[in-house]
Amino acid sequence: MNFTHGGDIESFAKLINTKPKNIIDLSSNINFLKPNISINIDDTNISFYKNYTDFYKKLSKFYGIKRSNLILSNGASSGIFSLFTSLKSTITTCAIYSPAYLEYKKAANVFGYTIHTINRFDNIYQNIPHNSLVIFVNPSTPDGKYYKLDKLFKIWQKADATVIIDESFLEFSNKPSMIKFIKSYKKLYIIKSMTKIYSCAGVRVAAIISNKTNIKKLKQTQPQWILSSYDITYIQEAIKDKQFLKNSYKQTRSNKKYLIKHIQNLPIIKKIYPSDANFVMIKLKNISADVLQKKLQPYKIMVRDCFNFDTLDNRFIRVAIKDKKSIQRFIEAIYDIKY
Repeated sequence: MNFTHGGDIESFAKLINTKPKNIIDLSSNINFLKPNISINIDDTNISFYKNYTDFYKKLSKFYGIKRSNLILSNGASSGIFSLFTSLKSTITTCAIYSPAYLEYKKAANVFGYTIHTINRFDNIYQNIPHNSLVIFVNPSTPDGKYYKLDKLFKIWQKADATVIIDESFLEFSNKPSMIKFIKSYKKLYIIKSMTKIYSCAGVRVAAIISNKTNIKKLKQTQPQWILSSYDITYIQEAIKDKQFLKNSYKQTRSNKKYLIKHIQNLPIIKKIYPSDANFVMIKLKNISADVLQKKLQPYKIMVRDCFNFDTLDNRFIRVAIKDKKSIQRFIEAIYDIKY
């Protein structure tokens, strides 16, 4: 299976013979806003082994949990593989509510899980195999829908499932987290990526939240040093910006409405899926995603072809919500293209 993602600006720039700085990247779901921070990289001391104690304390407070309920990872993907490594001795089946972030299927394949794919758009409330590993991304990707999980949680509990809920896009939605359930359900893990909301794909920091026993077990398989001093410094400064999350939600929501308003009646668009995240999924009509991508090349615009997501085909694209100027350029291009 093809596990490629969006955001490969350098390859795209090389393909169309331009510089990466000229590309409008609507394929990558990274926040277009950045937190108000001022860091002099030369002031970061990298001559000693970093102690994570203070960082853990600050992130625990940030998420409203105890220190013992948290473990850090070198980005969400690293956290996913750590979880699959830790759980593989007791679980053999993985139920993935699809489409979903591709790293979950990749990890399931690597560790030899039997994959049970559940189409979220078709039959989301179907029963799952007993003692399976459940994967649910909320808000989802590539469509961005936020789900109320009460009914699904009953299905998972009945099946005695181990549950991973990925909340990497939650801060864009202004919706409640499932963190409160870690006390009542012992087999629940929540992944929080800081890369998406804080616009720092090059800074690899994520958190896994669960009960004390689960976190202690995960630590046994984790290297002693997983984050660099630069990673820690950036995130510590970023979370000090108290208005950033509110501003990101407000501006992303506004730009998303603007985009949808101006493209929803185009003849090439069959459906725009409701989204609570910083992107929208679009089902195309009378044109495939790869053909549209090629037609956008002269405009130096990238969008995400969703062909390699389970349950989707070559008629789906994902468009990330960026700054107003980039959105306007995309709208102009979509209208200008000859179909």
